[in-house]
Amino acid sequence: MANLEKLPVTVITGFLGSGKTTLISHLMRNPGGKRLAVVVNEFGEFGVDGDILKGCAIPECPAENIVELANGCICCTVADDFIPTIETLMALDPRPDHILIETSGLALPKPLLRAFDWPAIRSRITVDGVIALADAEAVAAGRFAPDVAAVDRQRLADDSIDHETPLSEVFGDQVSCADIVLLTKPDLAGPNGVARAREVILAEAPRALPIIEVAEGAVDPRVILGLGAAAEDDLAARPSHHDGADDHEHDDFASVVIDIPEIHDPAPLVERIEGLAREQNILRVKGHVAVTGKPMRLLVQAVGARVRHQFDRAWRPDEARQGRLVVIGEHHDIDAQAIRALLLPQPLDA
Repeated sequence: MANLEKLPVTVITGFLGSGKTTLISHLMRNPGGKRLAVVVNEFGEFGVDGDILKGCAIPECPAENIVELANGCICCTVADDFIPTIETLMALDPRPDHILIETSGLALPKPLLRAFDWPAIRSRITVDGVIALADAEAVAAGRFAPDVAAVDRQRLADDSIDHETPLSEVFGDQVSCADIVLLTKPDLAGPNGVARAREVILAEAPRALPIIEVAEGAVDPRVILGLGAAAEDDLAARPSHHDGADDHEHDDFASVVIDIPEIHDPAPLVERIEGLAREQNILRVKGHVAVTGKPMRLLVQAVGARVRHQFDRAWRPDEARQGRLVVIGEHHDIDAQAIRALLLPQPLDA
């Protein structure tokens, strides 16, 4: 007999580097008795997060239940990507109990919610909740706030100017669409930073929202799964900067993929990535590199000038020991030639 109960979906949103993949990895290891499936939507042609999550696959969330959609926004390619992916996951045997969707860090969640009204799936699936992750340190530092002084100067010259920065708009839309906000990396922010981040989020939110501190993605699945929000039927309560528009823009941000030759020491590469943040205002760098004499792949993750790296898995026999990094920033800051010059001085480890 067919299962007529709607399949719950949790949309996990949050800016670049806020910890979405870490959260999903934790949920996969601690599913609360649920059989999970995961959809990962990456910004840019080179995906990293799907491979990380497949490395965490367990019987409750096997590798075939993890789908990566790179180089596009799933809410902009509903018929071609989103609907077929969801239908494939719903047709799995056994069927998942819950689907997690990790949006791109630059995605606006509300257009994705509208996609759940697509006739092919709207009677079979529901948005259980929207979980927004916010990097406490970045929020407290004002990284997502508009440059008020700059906007004021522009307004003096042109009264029609009344806008926020692309970063603040994305952050505002993600918070406004959320049912719960997870405040990540509280250890880096410290008590004062956490308090400031809470103030910023509450000021941005259009309604009262629970804000929960979470370190390394460790949250009880019962807190964020099973909310029953039916968010697709509650769009009016989730305002967006892009309400009323027929489309939403992705032109504010861009990415470039850099091939990295094998290195001898990660330290110089880390310094160069830090330099990208300072000199090119780069928002995010992620990918992997090969280190001479090391059989494992080095995973590199950077948010601004904050760089982390660790060996995550062995190089497979069928893959070349070739490193690749995706660099993401605002469109006017992405100068591929300048980025390559900063990231790849010759020789790399000189």
